[in-house]
Amino acid sequence: MRPWTSSWRWIMLILLAWGTLLFYIGGHLVRDSDQPDRSNRELSKILAKLERLKQQNEDLRRMAESLRIPEGPIDQAPAAGSVHSLEEQLLKAKEQIESYKKGAGNGPGKEHEELRRKIENGVKELWFFVQSEVTKVKKLEGDEAQRQADSLLENLGDQQRSILTDVYYLSQTDGAGEWRENEARDLTDLVQRRITYLQNPKDCSKAKKLVCNINKGCGYGCQLHHVVYCFMIAYGTERTLILESQNWRYSTGGWETVFKPVSETCTDRSGTSSGHWSGEANDKNVQVVELPIVDSLHPRPPYLPLAVPEDLVGRLTHLHGDPSVWWVSQFVKYLIRPQSWLEKEIEDATRKLGFKHPIIGVHVRRTDKVGTEAAYHTIEEYMAHVEEHYKFLARKVEIDKKRVYLATDDPNLLQEAKSKYPDYEFISDNSISFSAGLHNRYTENSLRGVILDIHFLSQADFLVCTFSSQVCRVAYEIMQTLHPDASGYFHSLDDIYYFGGQNAHNQIAISPHKPQNPEEIVLEPGDLIGVAGNHWDGYSKGINRKSGRTGLYPSYKVKESIETIKYPTYPEADNKKPQ
Repeated sequence: MRPWTSSWRWIMLILLAWGTLLFYIGGHLVRDSDQPDRSNRELSKILAKLERLKQQNEDLRRMAESLRIPEGPIDQAPAAGSVHSLEEQLLKAKEQIESYKKGAGNGPGKEHEELRRKIENGVKELWFFVQSEVTKVKKLEGDEAQRQADSLLENLGDQQRSILTDVYYLSQTDGAGEWRENEARDLTDLVQRRITYLQNPKDCSKAKKLVCNINKGCGYGCQLHHVVYCFMIAYGTERTLILESQNWRYSTGGWETVFKPVSETCTDRSGTSSGHWSGEANDKNVQVVELPIVDSLHPRPPYLPLAVPEDLVGRLTHLHGDPSVWWVSQFVKYLIRPQSWLEKEIEDATRKLGFKHPIIGVHVRRTDKVGTEAAYHTIEEYMAHVEEHYKFLARKVEIDKKRVYLATDDPNLLQEAKSKYPDYEFISDNSISFSAGLHNRYTENSLRGVILDIHFLSQADFLVCTFSSQVCRVAYEIMQTLHPDASGYFHSLDDIYYFGGQNAHNQIAISPHKPQNPEEIVLEPGDLIGVAGNHWDGYSKGINRKSGRTGLYPSYKVKESIETIKYPTYPEADNKKPQ
């Protein structure tokens, strides 16, 4: 058989593959024609690619015709020239296909993702506003008006859930869901490699160290956040974190009896020089630096929340709705890697409680928080948001049973919830509620209980709680490590998310606002707003840093201001695997 004959068969196979690709893209366009969500821009891109492929297909056909050469030696000039030309064209085509594959794997554009989240947030804020205003009308009018208001709220709620469902499916189109999973995994692996590299120096005796004592005078969630704060500064200053946890008030054996050690190679605080924190520049030549609690930190380094690394901010704002929470969650993820006995404890508790999806986590903090750091909230206030989210979930998945994981320090609440909501299955361990009481709080049994509560709350499909509680915020942070973007998987009855000791939380005005009453403030596009909180009624409270005035403003007229810091990038960690 002549060599050109096998080349001809190869060309026919290429043409067949090309035709299959054209058929696939054409079919894809037909299927997508019923989806109004697809943007014209993306459609134009695909059509342009289709035209280029058609042109390449015609070029190959013409080239194939030119290869129908007469019998004779293959090395004759005309035939050799055609084969060489074909090889060049095939090489170019292969490069274009590889380029197309890479382009398709990048997922939706950053603008697409930011717009999707803006729509989602806008719809929620609109619903908060309408809910608040109609509720006011209900109090002012008679029975008939109240019935009409109830009907209006129900209809508006159904429309809101419908729109959010559409937004969800929009977020999954064009391989976007798969892209998010891959991007979240890649970013997590990158950061965990960097942390692992920092925490395991080759020579501990020469490593720069930052010492953190876990025994801050507060509960588990607060102490964990204290260690996270230490860890972020250690990471920013390129110092290995040395966690001192002996005689820990929860477990006298220390952190390592519950979680894996923060380092496998360097746990000794010794060094040639040591001192207390006096600032990154002042401590440059000090090998071992001891860090105070964040309340006493001076001078304050730039590495505190809500700042995120400069080298990751582009990818994070593309992927996640709250990059600062994602960044905090990476340190939490590393710190709470469980020892084998705790892993087994969690597995046993999961089976014993019958924890399974769908399920919504509810955390009700009472006892010492009420009247000091937080207001009292009835179970009805929590369950209103649980019911709302189940209505939304029902549009996406089949609900075989409405389950709630109830975590609380009030042992009487479980029975109250069961009696008031008999159509729900409440999953809870009342022994944990008893151990969370003030007289039992700082014991190993209490520690086990709070760890289990946080674990199950973080595993839920949605979280209803008060962000004034550290336990709730820790569960929310862990949630971010379990999903590509869980920034919207919560409803807080009081505060917005914050990290104790954080730097200023700012937003940027994107639309003008003229006050409609004395409580509101003026907004102009570009104004920097210091956030005090979200009232969950369509309005937030803050200070306009340009005018100096404090007051209310529509939440949808601002966007988050993302603060970036030039963190170390630890290039040596690129080829290492996270532990």
